[in-house]
Amino acid sequence: MRKILLLPALAVLPLLAAPAGPARADSAAAVVGNVQPMTTGEDVYRHVCQGCHMPDGKGATGAGAQFPAFAGNAKLQSSAYPVYVILNGYGGMPWFSGVLKDDQIANVVNYIRTHFGNHYTDAVSASDVAAQRPPVTPQEQ
Repeated sequence: MRKILLLPALAVLPLLAAPAGPARADSAAAVVGNVQPMTTGEDVYRHVCQGCHMPDGKGATGAGAQFPAFAGNAKLQSSAYPVYVILNGYGGMPWFSGVLKDDQIANVVNYIRTHFGNHYTDAVSASDVAAQRPPVTPQEQ
């Protein structure tokens, strides 16, 4: 009788053993390279920006963080400012120079500067973004 109970218990032991490799979480952080194709500034805003800056562009405050509003933000008057912030990060905002392409950054800057009550009409081009892009170090290549 003991052998009958012991045999199934021993058969289950290999299943309870540690996995062969490290455990991995399902995470977007595991993705290397550029994000999914986003051709318009609205696409980039919806997929990258609105989680913090909110769908209405009015920003948010909470949990010890403050996400600035785009609506009525006088800092957007200079097109170079949002390009710099997106490329290099600022405060708690991460940099996106390694994730977004020049045309995506130009498109999202043009989007936030012409929406949310903003009416700045001097458009940013991909070459404007490229001129501000930080240099690539040998370790990054």
